[in-house]
Parts: sequence; structure tokens; C-alpha cells
Amino acid sequence: MTFGEMTLQLLQGFGTTCVLFFLTLVLSLPIGLLLAFASMSKFKPLKAVVRIFIWIIRGTPLMLQIIIIFYGPGLLGMPISWPSRAFAAVVAFVINYSCYFAVIYRGGIESVPRGQYEAGQVLGMKKHEIFFNIVLFQVFRNILAPMSNEVITLVKDTSLAQVISVGEIIFTATSIMNNIYVIYPLLYAGVFYLVFCGILTLLFGWLERKTKFYRV
Repeated sequence: MTFGEMTLQLLQGFGTTCVLFFLTLVLSLPIGLLLAFASMSKFKPLKAVVRIFIWIIRGTPLMLQIIIIFYGPGLLGMPISWPSRAFAAVVAFVINYSCYFAVIYRGGIESVPRGQYEAGQVLGMKKHEIFFNIVLFQVFRNILAPMSNEVITLVKDTSLAQVISVGEIIFTATSIMNNIYVIYPLLYAGVFYLVFCGILTLLFGWLERKTKFYRV
């Protein structure tokens, strides 16, 4: 196998990695926000159920969750057939990262001083106006650092999809390595991760600089 052929195969695997990453991010960010609101709900049964669910997801390995999501329904005799292995992996990633994002959102919301809400009420603003016009910008600034850490971790966690034989870049590199009996395809795959994470690091650094004026 030539270096060019290897690069093309790894690029195909990296394409799958990017699909897993972007779908997970797009879906888990809003779901995480909903879970955050539910975990702070004044309706205690809902609050308890959501917090227990988040505790279970955050307390168990992501790899185990992927295996359960993909194989569990069949083993339990449930009539669920995933369209593809990648689809099942995305479902597992979204569930996992929604819970982590929910905790980050909740921490960001609770970090805003109570006086900010009271000031909005004094001005005659409604609750949703206070949140979107006063609180949201401060929450965004407060959660940017932990959120960037989770997003970069997600890039690397996509490699766990190989446990159900999803053809992401590590799965592809491992297949090449087993065919030609050398380790450098895995090292080459690591370069893709470094470049991707480097771009994300620069992006989040730029966002942090742009949002400094939201600091309270």
C-alpha cells in the first residue's frame, strides 16, 4: 500500500469521525440545555429523575453505553433496528454529552449572581427577557472554557465508535495496520486528531478573547 492510498483511506475514516463529531455536537448542545433546565426545575419528581439519569450516564463508561445502545435492544428482544452502526453510535454520544453539557450549563446559570435577576425584575422585565437579555451572555462566557474542553474531548471520544465496528479513522488505521503489519498508520491517524484539536483550540481561544467584555 502506498502512502497516498493510505492517506485516502484515512481521509475516508476521518470523514466518518467528523460526521460523528458534528452530529453529536449539534444535537447534544440543545438537549443538554433542556436537561439543565429540567435538573433545576421546581417540580421535584422531574428534577430528581433527570439528576439521577445524569448521574448514571456520567458515572458509567461511554464505551459501555455504546455497546448497550447498539446490542441492548436485540438482547432484550425489543423491536429496534438501527439504520446503521454509526447511527447507534451517534445516539450514544448524544445521550452521554447531553448530560455533561447539562452540568456545564447548570453551573454557568447558577454562577450568575442573583442580583442580576432581581435587577431585571426591578426594570419590569419578564423571566424570559431577563434570561436572554441579561443572563445568557454571562452564562456563555462562564461556560466557554469547560465547554471547549468537552468539545475537544468529544473529538477523541469518537474513536470509541470502533467498538461496534464504525469505520472512523482509528478503526480504519487499525485495519491498515493489521494488513501491512506496521504501527505508523495509527501514528498518522494521530496527526489528524492533532490538527483538528488544534483548529478547535484556536477557535475557542478567539471566542474567549471576543467575549471578555461579558465578564462580570
